[in-house]
Amino acid sequence: MSLVTSMLSPDLVRDFTASATSSDPSLAEPALLIAHLGYPRLDPAPWLARLEEMGLAAAGRLSATELSAAPHGPIDALNRYLFKDQGFAGNTADYGDPRNSFLNQVLERRTGIPITLALVYIEVARRAGVQVDGVNFPGHFLLRFPFGLEGDHDSAVFIDPFHGGAVLSETDCRALLRQHAGDTVTFEPRLLTPATKQQILVRMLVNLKWIYVRMRSFPQSRAISELLLAINPSALNELRDRGLLAYHLNDHTAALRDLETYLKFASHDDGNSQEGRDERTEIWDHVKALRRRVASLS
Repeated sequence: MSLVTSMLSPDLVRDFTASATSSDPSLAEPALLIAHLGYPRLDPAPWLARLEEMGLAAAGRLSATELSAAPHGPIDALNRYLFKDQGFAGNTADYGDPRNSFLNQVLERRTGIPITLALVYIEVARRAGVQVDGVNFPGHFLLRFPFGLEGDHDSAVFIDPFHGGAVLSETDCRALLRQHAGDTVTFEPRLLTPATKQQILVRMLVNLKWIYVRMRSFPQSRAISELLLAINPSALNELRDRGLLAYHLNDHTAALRDLETYLKFASHDDGNSQEGRDERTEIWDHVKALRRRVASLS
């Protein structure tokens, strides 16, 4: 039995794929399935109930405050409830702790990284009857609060859930991009468009995968690649990563299968860049070594 099979049951892969690709806007259910990677016996019901309670409490704050009628009124009320009353805050002390990526732990410990704090914000706001969108901003996940007429995509303010719900202007977002990406990414308005449910879940998984890679926790990293490929089977980078992780785990047959498949399609995907050619050369060396090892076991 491979290490992935022992960590990731077919039922979990099936349930996560169905939840992540469904039209249901809820992010909480698939996020709690991701949390099974760290907490295999996790019962999602108490955590979903907690979000329901928080949503009801936030709705009460919104209806009770005169500020709710002002353009930033719902933001102020939600920020006060989540960051003041409930005490949610960005984990600046241990940003790379995997618990920051597990919704049950974020709700329990009231700390996390931008994307998981954003997820809590979105889910509580939705239950309170307020639309808040995620923004897949490079380097730092944000929230988008629309306040114009329906269909008016330009009238919005942006919220940083990692820093107490700070309201950001476009100028602030430009500065944030420079802080996290330097000159490698050029600011464009499309960077502030709403993220889809699947984009948010993919970013959560990719963040968690690289946390585990840095910890050299390769079985967990490989399991996450499995989930990423389940919701997007054409993700060549994840196929490559799953193969390389299998290689590190001495699962030579699985590594060879994934890396050979990757090489078959990669040349059509990277525009034949020098970087792409160098990567394929390195992976081809791995494939040749793997073929020898697999042949020696036959």
